[in-house]
Amino acid sequence: MESKRIINFLIYTIAAISVISLLWWVNTDPTNEYKTSEPGADNRGKGLAAQEVKIGELFEQFSTGYTELSESWPRFRGADFDNISKSPVKLIEKFGSAGPKIVWSVEMGEGHSGAAIYKGLAYVLDYNEEKRADILRCFSLADGKEQWARGYKLNVKRNHGMSRTIPAVTEDYILTMGPMCHVMCLDRKTGNLLWGLDVAKEYESEVPLWYTGQCPLIDNNLAIIATGGKALMVAIDCATGQKVWETPNPNGWKMSHSSVIPFTFGGRKMFVYSPIGALVGIAADGPDAGKILWETTAWNHTVIAPSPVCMPDGKIFITAGYGSGSMMLQLKESGGKFSVEVLTEYLPKDGLSSEQQTPILWQGHLFGIMPKDGGTMRNQMICVNPADPKKPVWISGQENRFGLGPYFMADGKLFILNDDATLTIARPSTSGYIQLEQVKIIEDGHDAWAPFALANGYLLMRDSKKMVCIDLNL
Repeated sequence: MESKRIINFLIYTIAAISVISLLWWVNTDPTNEYKTSEPGADNRGKGLAAQEVKIGELFEQFSTGYTELSESWPRFRGADFDNISKSPVKLIEKFGSAGPKIVWSVEMGEGHSGAAIYKGLAYVLDYNEEKRADILRCFSLADGKEQWARGYKLNVKRNHGMSRTIPAVTEDYILTMGPMCHVMCLDRKTGNLLWGLDVAKEYESEVPLWYTGQCPLIDNNLAIIATGGKALMVAIDCATGQKVWETPNPNGWKMSHSSVIPFTFGGRKMFVYSPIGALVGIAADGPDAGKILWETTAWNHTVIAPSPVCMPDGKIFITAGYGSGSMMLQLKESGGKFSVEVLTEYLPKDGLSSEQQTPILWQGHLFGIMPKDGGTMRNQMICVNPADPKKPVWISGQENRFGLGPYFMADGKLFILNDDATLTIARPSTSGYIQLEQVKIIEDGHDAWAPFALANGYLLMRDSKKMVCIDLNL
């Protein structure tokens, strides 16, 4: 009898506590301790009026001696924007018992910015937390000696890393775009500042969610920047800093993390870009340079990092993360006018998709790594025919899963970097996944997402805090 009373007491007590908890949950505001986020309070948003930035004000010279080399990887996705090296240099496919030959390494500010290479010099935009500054650093590719650094003071809060873009480099110019949309154009030979542009301030642009991911472009000595805000895209003379043309933005499309890709189709050269709100093609030359040649709002997502993959037959593949999935479009030309048609659209679990990296087009097939919401294919490398991107030609298998890291092709090999800085070498194929080698490059590697750069057999890669140079020469 006593035990029954105890049990009843416990039941009533639990019931009472449950009722009180339910009433508290219903009547309590779970956000009452949070402060309202004011536009610009996190140093993002229109104008960035809180900071007066003197672009290019900082400069240090460290060395003047380096070994001039013959090859370059001058911008995002390489010389041809396809992430495929055309170098004749023969590369190893296995590291052997000695392991990778690390030529040099350097500590970096937290970020995901990759390097560009030009004839023996490597350029990477870094964020120096001690100096609170965006810094373009120039290194000798052959031995890692830092040559010089040019930058500007800027207060940037940690936002899963700070810098995440790649410079564009030509014989005469270096163009960078920092995390808060500051553009800096330098003389390549001296590192001297030619001009700077505060995009967010000048064009009232909104800095993207995880800071700028757009890698700047130099085309025919013009700096091409997708600004968002008061203009969609601008072209600026690298030598003078003068605006050459500007694309109106009546729809108010915002800057995304995606980069601008040049494409020639139907006799017209254009810049293909995926802002937040659309996919567009903008005339790159001629009397109508800067004019929108075609557009579609069928592609409209809020977080877009991969760039469009433009194919010779006019197909354009575009993808994004966070459940956005992918779209294959067909560009058509008739009488000098362009139109675009959606061929297929699907969720990430239903076909080739990507969250961060841009897929590779090779031998008429697309190669990419599926996102974490890719269903049974999640995080696996996948090969598809663009005619049916929802049907895999092959997948790498459950035992071969990868993260958000980069991949590219060189010397008949496919190089893939996992989040923890594990490097995989595979054999590119349209029939199956063929793995050759896999080795950890950086101990305790973390968030190794920056794109690769390769020249003269030297591979540059990094995780969130360290960049290393590997000698891959056979």
